[in-house]
Amino acid sequence: MPGAALRGFGRAYLKRGGSPAWTRSEGKSKTGGLNEKGRKSYEAANPGSDLKAPQPEGGARKRSFCARMRGMRKRQKASNNTGQDRLSKALRKWKC
Repeated sequence: MPGAALRGFGRAYLKRGGSPAWTRSEGKSKTGGLNEKGRKSYEAANPGSDLKAPQPEGGARKRSFCARMRGMRKRQKASNNTGQDRLSKALRKWKC
């Protein structure tokens, strides 16, 4: 079926430049998470969202994030825990 790989993506969407920055490496931070361009791109694609930068200095947001991510760490396979995976980078960035 022609165009099956593009299901869900209209031609107008593809003409505007393809996928949003938050799905590509230019929207992702090398140290984990999204950079400012990635956050803005996500918010544009998902109206009503309000992504914020990491909060490594502390606060309720940090406690909540670290608690959620520790649960993900427990479920992660040992073979996937390389220290360079997205979860490890996020935990380092938030200083969890």
